Amino acid sequence: MAASVFSVVQPGPPIEAFALNKECVDDPFEKKVNLIIGAYRTEESQPWVLPVVRKTEIMLANNEKTNHEYLPILGSAPFSTAATAMLLGKDSKALKEKRAFGVQTLSGTGALSVGSRFLVQHLGAKHFYYSDPTWENHRLVFQHAGFEKGFAYRYWHAGKRGIDMEGLLEDLSKAEPNSVIILHSCAHNPTGCDPTLEQWVQIAAVMKEKKLFPFFDSAYQGFASGDLDEDAKAVRYFIDQGFELLCAQSFAKNFGLYSQRVGNLTFVTNDPSTIPSVLSQVTIIVRGLYSNPPSHGSSIVSTVLNDPELFQEWQGCIKTMSDRIKKMRAGLKERLVKLQTPGSWEHITSQIGMFSYTGLTPAQVQYLKTKHHVYALKSGRINMAAVTTKNLDYVASSIHDAVVNVNE
Repeated sequence: MAASVFSVVQPGPPIEAFALNKECVDDPFEKKVNLIIGAYRTEESQPWVLPVVRKTEIMLANNEKTNHEYLPILGSAPFSTAATAMLLGKDSKALKEKRAFGVQTLSGTGALSVGSRFLVQHLGAKHFYYSDPTWENHRLVFQHAGFEKGFAYRYWHAGKRGIDMEGLLEDLSKAEPNSVIILHSCAHNPTGCDPTLEQWVQIAAVMKEKKLFPFFDSAYQGFASGDLDEDAKAVRYFIDQGFELLCAQSFAKNFGLYSQRVGNLTFVTNDPSTIPSVLSQVTIIVRGLYSNPPSHGSSIVSTVLNDPELFQEWQGCIKTMSDRIKKMRAGLKERLVKLQTPGSWEHITSQIGMFSYTGLTPAQVQYLKTKHHVYALKSGRINMAAVTTKNLDYVASSIHDAVVNVNE
């Protein structure tokens, strides 16, 4: 057989979350617990199709006008308009002055990809900063976009099990002017630790002084606190302070549309006359990446956001998910305290959203998997939405055992 031109290709490193998830799926142990993948689960540990989503899908299927034609390159205008208004607030000054707009993308990752490429190609951006730790895809997407260098800014303080605010501000104050700063608008992934409004004020002040460009990632609006306005307060504050910015939105979590890849990229400019040129260049970027986005998921979101009755029903759904996660946080902390597990566990309930950065060490995480078949990322991040009343006692006792017996 002739030698292959592909023989020079070296195997890439496995992606931890997906490799570990496969290991868990293949594990025959009856009481195994999967705390890895960031997806909401019911009390029965099953995926949840939001009732309002199911209802809307049926409506769309029964509508004779529904078809499968291509969307425009920048997607559905009714969807993007509604998504941008949800993020900025319908009374947003930027919207009223017609200096903010959105374009449909392939979920949040697609929004990050399109936005980062635009910043490199048309604003000459060279450096980007990401929190330490952050969602691992941030670095990959921005590197592929063509940024020259990426830098971490301090975020997690292991001793405090909270935000290293002093280190964060110091690192941002040393960033090169015009650097792009990736900010998690709410439910920071992986730590679950969000700045307070007072801390956002400090972050914005440093960024304004240093002329740094904000790129927000909003993957959990409404899903984090159950309140759409609360989860958008950081983005809205920055706009009120006069920042021009980008924000990537995902509707995977708050609509449960994980496989539909529904996203929006919001631009906020101080000069509405720049918008036609920006749109023309974004169109070229999208055309070269994936040509145009899919319609099914965005049709669901657009229908719900633009219908007052469905919108109200959806808000009830996101509150249901948020409240259940909060309940699991309280239950886990209560059990760890009752077991007298060494250390403080206050951070379990002070954190917010889907993920908790438990503070467990890689050795303790390995012990959890090997002895108890409880699967988590080596960083100690767990998906609180995968904790249920049925596995809560087992998860708590397993963590207790790991902390007591593994000191590395």
